[in-house]
Amino acid sequence: MKSASTHLRLSLFALAALAFSGPAALAQSAAAPNPSTGTSASPTAFTPAPADTIPDNEFGEMVKKGQRIFLHTGEYASDYVGNSLNCVSCHLDAGRRKNASPMWAAYVLYPAYRSKNKHVNTLAERLQGCFQYSMNGKAPPADSETIVALQSYMYWMAKGAPTGVKLDGQGYPRLPEPPQKPDYVRGQQVFEQNCALCHGANGEGQHVNGKMVFPALWGDDSFNWGAGMHSVATAAAFIKANMPLGKGGTLSDQQAWDVAQYMDSHDRPQDPRFKGSLEETRQQHHGGEHDMYGTTVNGKMLGADSTPSGGKLSGQKQSEAS
Repeated sequence: MKSASTHLRLSLFALAALAFSGPAALAQSAAAPNPSTGTSASPTAFTPAPADTIPDNEFGEMVKKGQRIFLHTGEYASDYVGNSLNCVSCHLDAGRRKNASPMWAAYVLYPAYRSKNKHVNTLAERLQGCFQYSMNGKAPPADSETIVALQSYMYWMAKGAPTGVKLDGQGYPRLPEPPQKPDYVRGQQVFEQNCALCHGANGEGQHVNGKMVFPALWGDDSFNWGAGMHSVATAAAFIKANMPLGKGGTLSDQQAWDVAQYMDSHDRPQDPRFKGSLEETRQQHHGGEHDMYGTTVNGKMLGADSTPSGGKLSGQKQSEAS
């Protein structure tokens, strides 16, 4: 007879598998401007190739390598990852699910200007930023096998899609402003009722046999203050569309905003762009209405005592230097 702990592990893996299976940037509104006319146009429908149709050739091997990196980032790109998250932690169904920032919809939008760093970014640079911020690590070289493999995986999923247009399901559906101002206490209640079972009572995530099953939502093993998900608006959009896992759309808009406020009102690793001044970092890179960095919550100024960015990689550097 199986033990209770065995049943728990099996149930955790079953829930986590929902993130990797199923059918074929900050969320934008349903209508996107047509780059040639400046007018709005409805998103274009697109369905990526079935997951079992990766070609059996040299190119297919690179696509499969990109898929492995995407699903098990800390294992296959360990030199660049400083926490226990994987790409699939935010881009569900192996980067295929609509309204969970799917990779096939992102591929066709680059190169593009980004206000975050105020210049035109290539897709390689965009991926480098994901490692630096969401993975709390460091940027792989643009010509590294890691970046080439991930771009190949994205290209394969997007093959046949039109470029330079918004595809239906891109990003996360934008949420309207909530009826009430997002609230920490209400958000805590939503978290305890809907999120803590998977992500832990303290947002620390869950690991089984050393493998991340559910990601940490705050703390030193989570994304840092430079990641897009630190914005309450972005987190609320993702949560509304996709959480609780397998039950996306069941929370009200207000609940999504409230629990995002609660999640992003906890400390996490420092913004990699921090140069010693919390105030300057907030002025230069934060300060939006739904940005908690540099604000005081429960008597604590968020970001003032954050651990340095880099996570596990910073620890490795320190041990190598000693």
